[in-house]
Amino acid sequence: MLIKHLPYFGILVMLVLSGCTLDRPGRAWPEPRPLGRDFAAYNPPRKPIHSQSQTFQPEEPKGVITLRQALSLALLNNPELTVFSWEVRAGEARTLQAGLLPNPELEIEMEEWGGTRDRKDFDGAETSIRLSQLIELAGKRDKRSRVATLERNVAGWDYESKRLDIFTQTAKAFIEVLATQKRIEVTGETLRLANQVLETVAERVKAGKVSPLEESKAKVALATSRIEYERSKRELEATRKKLSAMWGSASPAFTRVAGEFETVREIPSIQDLLIYISQNPDLARWRTEIELREAAIDLEDARGVPNFTVTAGMQRFNETNDNAFILGFSIPFPVFNRNQGAKLEARYNLSKTLEEERAAGIRIRTDLEQIYQELSSSHLEVVSLKNDVVPAAQLAFDAANEGYLQGKFGYLEVLDAQRTLFQAQGQYILALAAYHKAVADMERLIGQRLEETSSTNPITEEASDEK
Repeated sequence: MLIKHLPYFGILVMLVLSGCTLDRPGRAWPEPRPLGRDFAAYNPPRKPIHSQSQTFQPEEPKGVITLRQALSLALLNNPELTVFSWEVRAGEARTLQAGLLPNPELEIEMEEWGGTRDRKDFDGAETSIRLSQLIELAGKRDKRSRVATLERNVAGWDYESKRLDIFTQTAKAFIEVLATQKRIEVTGETLRLANQVLETVAERVKAGKVSPLEESKAKVALATSRIEYERSKRELEATRKKLSAMWGSASPAFTRVAGEFETVREIPSIQDLLIYISQNPDLARWRTEIELREAAIDLEDARGVPNFTVTAGMQRFNETNDNAFILGFSIPFPVFNRNQGAKLEARYNLSKTLEEERAAGIRIRTDLEQIYQELSSSHLEVVSLKNDVVPAAQLAFDAANEGYLQGKFGYLEVLDAQRTLFQAQGQYILALAAYHKAVADMERLIGQRLEETSSTNPITEEASDEK
């Protein structure tokens, strides 16, 4: 009976598969850049989710929040960053799949049955059972696994780039809320001063000391100040929603943000910053990308070597009650297709990647120099406005207001001084916001906090296979 020979098939399968072990893919998230490394970021579970109800819903912060709270919420809950993290998980699954052996094939064939006379029923039937296994040559499995592993590592670099993007975007959105809050304070103070000036003008008009036309002008100035104040409040609502969107919320519950908006620091030299440019994940990723292209060339070269299939089995002759073994193998004859096109494409892709790396280096260096100029300009503007312009404008307004009360100046002088003060304060807020945003952009480029650049050295290690 065929059943008693089945153990031989098991032995055959074990011989075919012997020495073939499956390496389970490890994680290959790149070493996080120093910027934001002390913050936890979203790490998807091993078990896939099947519905939105399974996703974690963060508790919306209330009251006053800090920049650190905003960054923590964003890195843990930003939907875009979550997408990139699942892509890394998908890369791990592709690495697992690439390392699997091809499945054996079982074939059962019955001949010379169901005919007439001697071939009636199964009396003269010949039954064959064959087990076939594809044998991959030239190390295709190992090379395929390496390509999949490097593709996963590239996805890890893309995740790291996105992590820094979310970190920077959240910081800039926080700055916008801070700036708008400061603008509300300034416009509120301007509204109070305009109302105070209107009361003074009204009293002087009532006393017959000035023309009623000045009271009309004062009312216009008050109305303009009120419009600016209301506009600032509407802008605050928009910036609050923009900030809360960074952690996936459409309805912010926090009331204010707290931060050091008016704090500025000395800027390192551009030479000191350039040495950190290698930390930028948009540049560091190309080392892995080049390795991937080289591994793809090795894989396509290996695919040009034909595989062969081993077949083993047993044949049963019912007519003579005999059994016989079957053994054979097949191999393609590479006459026309030797994988020439795929080999050439892989080499073209490597050439393309080398040029892309060079272009990325030039682009990032150019961006750094441009942002450095913006940072330097905004820093100089902030210092000048804070130390010279705003104090001078405040003194001019106070003098004009006092002089108007004493009848030394007309209302036009007061109005002009008030407008100058408001413009100087508004310009100061814009300069502060530009400075802090430029700092955030610079830190994104170098992957490091600016105040830490003088005390640390840039990391140079490659992405590790295990986090």
